[in-house]
Amino acid sequence: MQKNPPLQHLPSAPDHPSTTRTAATSILPGLAAAGLLAAIAIGLNSLVPVVSSLTFAVAAGVALGNGPNVERLRPGLGFAARTLLRLGVVLLGLRMSIGQVTELGIATLAVVVATVAATFFGTRWLGERLGVSEPLSLLIATGYSICGASAIAAMEDTSDAEEEEVAMAIGLVTLAGTIAMFALPPLAAVFGLSNDQFGIWVGASVHDVAQVVAAASTGGASVLAIAVVVKLTRVILLAPLVAGVSATRATRDDVERPPLLPPFVVGFLCLLLLRSTGWVPESAVDLARTVEGTLLTIALVGLGAAVRVDRLRRLGGRPLLLGAIASLLVAGVSLAATLLI
Repeated sequence: MQKNPPLQHLPSAPDHPSTTRTAATSILPGLAAAGLLAAIAIGLNSLVPVVSSLTFAVAAGVALGNGPNVERLRPGLGFAARTLLRLGVVLLGLRMSIGQVTELGIATLAVVVATVAATFFGTRWLGERLGVSEPLSLLIATGYSICGASAIAAMEDTSDAEEEEVAMAIGLVTLAGTIAMFALPPLAAVFGLSNDQFGIWVGASVHDVAQVVAAASTGGASVLAIAVVVKLTRVILLAPLVAGVSATRATRDDVERPPLLPPFVVGFLCLLLLRSTGWVPESAVDLARTVEGTLLTIALVGLGAAVRVDRLRRLGGRPLLLGAIASLLVAGVSLAATLLI
């Protein structure tokens, strides 16, 4: 009678369905906590519109992540910070069409490109001079030049940044955008900007879309319309920026790198192209905007929860200084370029 083969030679059994159920169940407490705090953040934003719901979400996440008995929430909070954030980035693609970009005109497009390029490369150069780590300076440069937390999420895999560095970059760009919401409207009067110029300046310099809306709405509907289109044009530059950095790092490091474009950035581009066809009804765009905003708010609770205050102290004050200089850089370059057109 033939002996049974050794156990190690037998084909491994497929994962039991209970394993999948256990993994799904483990994320539910943290995901529920993030959802609850996100709802509170959205409610606070409706009461205090000048402060973005994303700002409230990050603050709530930091408080939760540094409180007691949070370990069992970590799986769900991590799922929110990674997966939901990427889904939100994908849905950003429905906010813009190629036609809206071309309607801006060459001069306004030049302002956007000049601002993004100067902020990104200038911040990277300054980060090196200040002694900020290369991954952290890359994330700060990306967030300040493109679209805040969403851009940082898109660049995270390429940057090889540590969790604390990602959290630090998110916190800095959220703080900077919040300050810009309050600072830009009165400064527009100081510099004597027209409505069109004010809209371009806000769209080219403020980081998060919601923060752009808050700042530009002080100037009326015409300013808001221009600011949002300019801002979303910056968002479109996210894909080539991520691809360029990934290609450069792969060549420099001579090691296998992530794909030039992460799958969720490809999804963002696909929805952008779909919106450009004119086939997407406005009702669907409005729904996607609501879902996107909700996903990003939940995700930023998760990102905030990843901030360990004791660990952030190790990063020192140099990232904060870099963020402050980057804020002046993006605001100054975009203002100068706006005044020249």
